[in-house]
Amino acid sequence: VQLVESGGGLVQPGGSLRLSCAASGFTFSSYTVSWYRQPPGKEREVVVTILSADGSTNYADSVKGRFTISRDNAKNTVSLQMNSLKPEDTAVYYCRVRIRGREYWGQGTQVTVSS
Repeated sequence: VQLVESGGGLVQPGGSLRLSCAASGFTFSSYTVSWYRQPPGKEREVVVTILSADGSTNYADSVKGRFTISRDNAKNTVSLQMNSLKPEDTAVYYCRVRIRGREYWGQGTQVTVSS
């Protein structure tokens, strides 16, 4: 199982970024995928989850209306479109899957929101 995030960077407040998570080594379409983030000095927190069955989503209140998750099962990728970014969105962003009770994480991608 491999998860590789990309798309992070430095952006000004109010700006946008699009993160991607490329998955391999498992039947991607069968599993729920989540984006997490870990702000500096804080614990990792869930940002959004997208279900495998019907593509239903569940967003953290802090990102509702600004972030949008999508998945492309044909390409084994999950994307996170982040708009209206705020300094408090600064964090390392990770994608995660749970397969037969075991968690798998990517290496993370840094998002920094600063003027």
